[in-house]
Amino acid sequence: MFFTFNGRTASCSGDSITSANGSTVITAGHCVKYQGAWHTNWIFVPAYENGNAPYGQWSATKTFATTQWAASEDMNMDVGLAVVAPLNGRNLSQVVGAQGIQFNGGYNKKMYSFGFPAAAPYDGTKLIYCSANSGKDFLLTKDHSVACNMTGGSSGGPWLQDFNEATGLGTQVSVNSFGYNFLPNTMFGPYFGNEAKAAYDQAQSA
Repeated sequence: MFFTFNGRTASCSGDSITSANGSTVITAGHCVKYQGAWHTNWIFVPAYENGNAPYGQWSATKTFATTQWAASEDMNMDVGLAVVAPLNGRNLSQVVGAQGIQFNGGYNKKMYSFGFPAAAPYDGTKLIYCSANSGKDFLLTKDHSVACNMTGGSSGGPWLQDFNEATGLGTQVSVNSFGYNFLPNTMFGPYFGNEAKAAYDQAQSA
């Protein structure tokens, strides 16, 4: 996705998830609000590749975040969502499908993490993934952790368990959130608990 932050265009990653309105995208909280300000001109471009938008550009009508992220940008709750307007008379999930989502599913699972890293050595033009068994942050958060060298721009990309490489479907349980500078090749993603569920319910019913 692309949006305006501090007067310039920035990018993150995200995906379409199963929802009551068929128009919900999930991403990281800092991909909808950061440093106290909500991003503007927010557009989701599914299956983006090297400047191409094969399924169109979907404009957000409203963005959401966990209450904790919206209030104080709590790194434990770095979850954001957007509801996008229909395009050519069809909802997002009708055009691109949607991943299932699970809350309070526990830790230590086989994960696939996806994103569009834009900082070196990547350039933001291609979808990249990591696959590894997840752990748990032992430092500052209660996040999941996974071995991954993706960089900025991959934020908000989905973490899927029970991923089927043939169908491209899985169950989403987190999003790319952050990495520690002193701990290379490790990505962290928020635990989808009751707080994330509340934000999801707010978005999917909008």
